[in-house]
Amino acid sequence: MKQHQDITRDRELLLGLARSDDKSLETIYSENFPAVLRMILQHNGSEDDAKDVFQEAIIVLYEKACEGGFNLTSRLKTFLYSVCRHIWLKKVQSTYGLYSIPPEMEEVIPATEALDDHSAKDEQFRIMEGAMESIGEPCKTILEDYYLRKKSMQEIADKFGYTNAENAKNQKYKCLMRLKKLFFEKYNTSL
Repeated sequence: MKQHQDITRDRELLLGLARSDDKSLETIYSENFPAVLRMILQHNGSEDDAKDVFQEAIIVLYEKACEGGFNLTSRLKTFLYSVCRHIWLKKVQSTYGLYSIPPEMEEVIPATEALDDHSAKDEQFRIMEGAMESIGEPCKTILEDYYLRKKSMQEIADKFGYTNAENAKNQKYKCLMRLKKLFFEKYNTSL
């Protein structure tokens, strides 16, 4: 009965995370980060390493929670710990090459598929960052203002001196098409 209550609570936390509920994120962090910190400190990592790894695992969890089709079959702490352990193992292997990994770190981790998806998305984000850097001004700022800073088209028109919001919207569209073209040129050459 207790385990069923725990899994139900974990699923509620996942739903909260998918809704970007700060309380759910705080609960997930406070209940799971200490174990991850302990594991990484025991395996030659630092507190900053643990924070980075945990942040990556939260992103994986968030993406899974937002997909809607994700069915948590274990406790949330088990899933997060496994993902963190896998991320740390990859980081240690890539950093130290022949560094000997303790046997308990080499266990097969069920979150491998989620991490592969996450790695592919990371690569796409890196390509997108490169495309954003090469798009130039004013396109870069227009897109950042609209999509990241959530500014209205009227605010963007005022900032860049366009006669009205419709002209700013047309410019944003042209910038978006240029960004898309740059992204796919870089993406297709990286395959």
